Amino acid sequence: MKLRSKINLYTSVLFIVLLICMNASIYFVFSHLMKENELERAQAEAEKVSIEIGNAVDGIAPNELILAFVPVDGMIQILKEDLTSDGKTTSTSAEKLRARKSSFYPGEFSELISHDGTPYVFVSFPIVWSDGTVVNLQLTTSIESTTDMIHLLAIVLIFITVIAMIPTFVSSRILSNLIIQPIRTMINTMKDIQKSGHFKQLKLEDTTEGELVEMGETFNHMMTLLQTNYEKQEQFVSNASHELRTPLTIIENYADLLKRRGLERPDLFEESIDAIHSEAIRMREMTEQLLSIARHEQWNIQKEQVNITRLVQETVNAFQTTYQRDINIEGSYQIIGYTDIQKLKQLLFIFLDNARKYSEGPITVHVGQVEKESTIQIEDRGVGIPKEDLPKVFDRFYRVDQARSRKQGGSGLGLTMAKDIADALGARIEINSKENQGTIVTLFMPKEK
Repeated sequence: MKLRSKINLYTSVLFIVLLICMNASIYFVFSHLMKENELERAQAEAEKVSIEIGNAVDGIAPNELILAFVPVDGMIQILKEDLTSDGKTTSTSAEKLRARKSSFYPGEFSELISHDGTPYVFVSFPIVWSDGTVVNLQLTTSIESTTDMIHLLAIVLIFITVIAMIPTFVSSRILSNLIIQPIRTMINTMKDIQKSGHFKQLKLEDTTEGELVEMGETFNHMMTLLQTNYEKQEQFVSNASHELRTPLTIIENYADLLKRRGLERPDLFEESIDAIHSEAIRMREMTEQLLSIARHEQWNIQKEQVNITRLVQETVNAFQTTYQRDINIEGSYQIIGYTDIQKLKQLLFIFLDNARKYSEGPITVHVGQVEKESTIQIEDRGVGIPKEDLPKVFDRFYRVDQARSRKQGGSGLGLTMAKDIADALGARIEINSKENQGTIVTLFMPKEK
């Protein structure tokens, strides 16, 4: 069942149930009050008759006396304890009450009865008779008119309930359409996106508020994220293809050269093999970096309290042994940080490798702290980065100088990976650089958990 049909069905059933409950309550309350009123009226009348009989019982015969108090639609009688009647009078319309079996009651008694299909109010009132015995003054009055009125009320309420179902169905339909309209618009927009392949936004009214508008804003925000990610992926694939095409072209050209002149020019053989080997290594390194970036959401970070100074010293020693470069360490010996040891080493290797590639002189590493953060600075006196290029250095495949970077072996992925690792560690990176003067990379890390 569709959502609109469900909303229509549920709201209609709910409104109808509420309407039936309300009308049923009205019927039962009104019916109870009307019958209670008839019962009280009969009791008051019986009490009045008993007082009148008490005042005149010595001068007037009982049959003549109760004749004056016979109800229009009912019966009145004086009933003795042996169930003999000393006066029993009925109205013309209630002759059938004579056949009703009588009972004697020691105290006041009243009830609603039904005799031969007609509703009555029965009241029994004890009084002292002229001979000193206690008898019952029993008054029976028809409440058929009241019952007819109650039945008429029930018919009116049923009619109103049935009539009210029509606007209930209509209003539920309108309500379901209002609720479902933004969802339907959203579904149509998604279908359009699926067909056309272009991302679209929902048109929202600026003046409206509520959950539906919030849902529309969330949808638009989601579309923006999807579009941004799609464009990034598209750009990533384009850049990766471009970067891989260059070494493949070089390899292809040298392979063709070897095929055409390799046997005639032995001197070209060694040059071609070196070039092919160099480009193959570049492709392998680039592929490994791409895989590392693609798996950035799977960083297995295990943070702990670390002696940053000692970790920097170990990393610098390993780097010096590998590349034979002079690296100076300055700063305190007891700087503590809260980080992942292996990921921080990987981060330092990236920055030290950049400093090695783009500078010839000594590299300096400063270890310190600023308020609640530990800091590591890698400083070189190399070619530096132009000011206008600093905001772009973390973009994938971005290189300040394409020719120079290729000569140094860079792929434009190192700083991108460094940014991903720093984000995973909860650290931040600042780069200050001046062209032909050098670069300072500062890494800020939390000291505590």
